[in-house]
Amino acid sequence: MTLDAVIVGAGPNGLSAALTLARAGLRVQVLEAHETAGGGMRSLPLTRPGFVHDYGSAIHPLAAASPAFRKWPLHAFGLDWVQPDAPVAHPLGHGSVTLERSLDATADALGADGPAWTRLMRPLLSDWEGLLHDILRPLPRVPSHFFTLARFGIRGLPPAELLGQLLFRTPQARALWGGLAAHTVLPFSAPGTSAMTLVLALLAHAVGWPFPRGGAQAIPDAMQAYLEYLGGEVITGVQVRCAADLPPARVTLVDSSPAVLLNLLGDRAPTAYRAALERYRYGPGIQKLDYALSGTVPWTDPRVARAATVHLGGTLDEVARSEAAAATHVAARPYVLAAQHTLFDSTRAPAGGHTFWAYSHVPNGSDADIGERMEAQIERYAPGFRELVLARHRTTAPMLQAYSPVFGGGDVNGGKGDLWGLLARPVLSATPYRTPVRGVYLCSSSTPPGGGIHGMAGYHAALAALKDEFGIQDSEG
Repeated sequence: MTLDAVIVGAGPNGLSAALTLARAGLRVQVLEAHETAGGGMRSLPLTRPGFVHDYGSAIHPLAAASPAFRKWPLHAFGLDWVQPDAPVAHPLGHGSVTLERSLDATADALGADGPAWTRLMRPLLSDWEGLLHDILRPLPRVPSHFFTLARFGIRGLPPAELLGQLLFRTPQARALWGGLAAHTVLPFSAPGTSAMTLVLALLAHAVGWPFPRGGAQAIPDAMQAYLEYLGGEVITGVQVRCAADLPPARVTLVDSSPAVLLNLLGDRAPTAYRAALERYRYGPGIQKLDYALSGTVPWTDPRVARAATVHLGGTLDEVARSEAAAATHVAARPYVLAAQHTLFDSTRAPAGGHTFWAYSHVPNGSDADIGERMEAQIERYAPGFRELVLARHRTTAPMLQAYSPVFGGGDVNGGKGDLWGLLARPVLSATPYRTPVRGVYLCSSSTPPGGGIHGMAGYHAALAALKDEFGIQDSEG
């Protein structure tokens, strides 16, 4: 029997596309090269028995807020969000600063800069769902919430370093802003870097920065279970290298890199389209360390233990210097993004044990070992950390690309996230998921809205396929 749709890759976007199509009544099959679905949402025993580590994503504010994920009853299929006491902590030389779930509590914590934070965030928070609806899709579209998007644009277009210096006066508020801005994986001098910084701060107040109980694997497990309930299927351990490897289907959606898409298209890809995809750009990669610890991290300021997500990098200027260097080398004191799940989820380690997840940005494709620099940055704010280490596992940028081609050179965002990289992702088009070959769509993080665990690329690609090939208009609403 010919399938309605086959999807290559069971990452968040591939599964999201599958669910969108299956909910419309289509016969859907997902093919995954690994033995388990998930892509960048995997949990693995990387160190010692009983310690559960997230191989890719660790904290999931975008998943909790995703307009697609919020449509689906994933909780009925085992997804249980854990909310830490505070979304984010940022240690400094003396004390720390926290981003709280409450806007008012964050303003109180920021002291003299509290009113500026409130003026920045409150107008966006009042219509955060409308804002996400407009920004988590291709940008060349008429917005549904014009005034909210306009307010966001005015705040989001300036470089993050400039806006942080203009808005805030205290080292604490500037450092908090810088730690968030580092998620853009761009120099803070780049226009538009304030946009993602704002989104991450906004999500902390709107939905928190939660993570799934038991490991990130709980997200794809719930999605796969829901898909199977709807009649779809996921087949793992299947390598798809060319079109001949695919079963007959009316549409094919590819949750992988532009290079993989070109291999599948083969001679069917027009010269101009092939050339555009061959020019596709990636940003810096990451190097990641997963730890099994014998106890809790000995933070100098114990308030850091209120958050599952920790930004280690010092002042705004220090973080900015680290991120400016990432394209070519690693700073002596690299910015470290860390997660400490077991403070809030005891299922991830044996009694008395803890996990620690940490990564820093490195030049694209670099396999240089920067573990000593990363650990020195952790020790800077948690003296004695090394004494707790039972085992560590290092993941390099080339290892990430080998794990999944969508992470080109270790770029976990699936492509450079500057303004042009967001507008032309992978080509400039109102519907960039479509390819010149009818019935074939790209639905990975190399399409809008880009990186992050939100499933919106797969969701929008599936809606395009439903409209183009099945005559179903906006079945998901």
